[in-house]
Amino acid sequence: MTEIQDKLKILPNSAGCYLMKDETDKIIYVGKAKSLKNRVKSYFVGSHNGKTQKLIGDIRNFDFIVTSSELESLVLELNLIKKYDPKYNIRLKDDKTYPYIEITKEIHPRLSVSRNPNLKRGIYFGPYPNVMAARETVELLNKLYPLRKCETLQKKECLYFHMHQCLGACITKQKIDYKDYVNEISNFLKGQTKKVTEDLTNKMERAAVDLEFETAAEYRNMIQHIKTTTERQKMVMSQLIDSDIIGYFVNNEDIAVYIFFMRQGKIINIHKEVFSYLGNPEEEIISYLGQFYQKNLLPKELWINLKNLDLLSGLFNIKVYNPLKGEKKKLLDLANQNAMVDLETKSEIIRNKNEILSGKLSSLEETLGLKNLDRIEIFDNSNIQGVDPVSAMVVFEKGIKSPKEYRKYKIQTVLGPDDYKTTEEVIYRRYLKVLMENLKRPDLIVIDGGKGHVNVVKQTLERLNVDIPVIGLKKDERHRTFSIIQEGEEIILNSKIPCTKLLTEMQEEVHRFAITFHKKTRKTLAFASVLDDVPGIGEKRKKQILKKFKTIENMQNGTEAEYQEIGINQKLFQKIMFHLK
Repeated sequence: MTEIQDKLKILPNSAGCYLMKDETDKIIYVGKAKSLKNRVKSYFVGSHNGKTQKLIGDIRNFDFIVTSSELESLVLELNLIKKYDPKYNIRLKDDKTYPYIEITKEIHPRLSVSRNPNLKRGIYFGPYPNVMAARETVELLNKLYPLRKCETLQKKECLYFHMHQCLGACITKQKIDYKDYVNEISNFLKGQTKKVTEDLTNKMERAAVDLEFETAAEYRNMIQHIKTTTERQKMVMSQLIDSDIIGYFVNNEDIAVYIFFMRQGKIINIHKEVFSYLGNPEEEIISYLGQFYQKNLLPKELWINLKNLDLLSGLFNIKVYNPLKGEKKKLLDLANQNAMVDLETKSEIIRNKNEILSGKLSSLEETLGLKNLDRIEIFDNSNIQGVDPVSAMVVFEKGIKSPKEYRKYKIQTVLGPDDYKTTEEVIYRRYLKVLMENLKRPDLIVIDGGKGHVNVVKQTLERLNVDIPVIGLKKDERHRTFSIIQEGEEIILNSKIPCTKLLTEMQEEVHRFAITFHKKTRKTLAFASVLDDVPGIGEKRKKQILKKFKTIENMQNGTEAEYQEIGINQKLFQKIMFHLK
């Protein structure tokens, strides 16, 4: 504590960021301040809420970075949180992003669904309530407008060209003007559907008169889909304005955020989240919104009841204001009211879950004699008599599955059923990559296996000069998680030890992931080998067929039109079918 007291005396009275560290010198919290001197000192005087008190108990040192303004310190804080992912900072649950419909800014534009909007790449509409709603709308628009359908231009016209749903960008030598189509699609996605509906109604009536009842039914279904997607959006504003209305509610421990996404005067979606906080609630909300809009598209303006609106406006470079009267204030009040209800109903549930999870992690740390097991990487191998061996790694962060961090490994150097050699290869490949690319290291490595597997992992890490604790998990005759292998000793587990359930979940998850990958690998290899003897099918076409049909059964049942979509002509299609039969 002496070093902390010395640093507190020299803190400047200027804006900046501070980085709190634990006894291992790991960054556990990043904050920003208008005055570093006042803010950092406040942690070590007076009383605090539970989460802040726990943070203070873990602090052993801190660093600080001076900035020229509060806005600069906010930008730096967001970048540092993204880089270090500190234990006590707000984390967006599931790294959530929303689906948007994109019209690409290409010579020959196409429609797609995207969760990573980039304004340089396309024009975006949304966010949509779910990806299925966005895909259904794209499918409808692709039937109505002849934009390009294929991701890359083909060498010859496809089925869409013959169905008049594409202008043949792959074969035409003349410049195609898509401007009118793009404008009509944009108007449709903004809610101006009257013209499209009238055109479809006329086509439906003509088809019915010509006794083309199937065609008329298809037009009828299109009209119904348009009505369904537009009527579910409730008009709430007379101004056709794109805004996010951000409500929030705070108690002593938690913050609830509730966002209305309003596009063209209609609320089309909501986002809500409850999280615990440290320090000043308003600053935590600003930090949360900074992280949220790193992943999601900003509207034209934000409405929120905060004191420091200029800070948000400067960060996002858009209008941010607090409406004080009229229908805008009523809508913001409604968002705040929803946040209050959400916090009251969810905070207790979340707190109980966090306490249970924290208890499991604390139990694991106590059982193993280790501290701060924030990131755990678990490995398992899968093969059948040594055939097509694979390995898999799953990751738990703060006791929660982190699927985006999962990794799959096809074994390259092992022949036959040798589980130890398989383990050696995958551990070497994983942690050589960690060293070479300076990736985040785990606080614990778990291997599905006994003493032999643990020794192999430790010896491989020693070769790489990597020091990370390692344990093994053994199962009993009923295939249940039975014991921990640590430093040559066996620790028997039972239901009275809180960490048993967490370890069981880890072992089952890595086993599931490895088995799923192994099955998929075997199917892929079997599928690819079926095509090896077909004349005219090379590696490129084999990959196209694999991507299109996924399974042998789908390939056998595929129509000539479906094969034409990936450039397979009639002659080659007949060869494939003959070979399969």
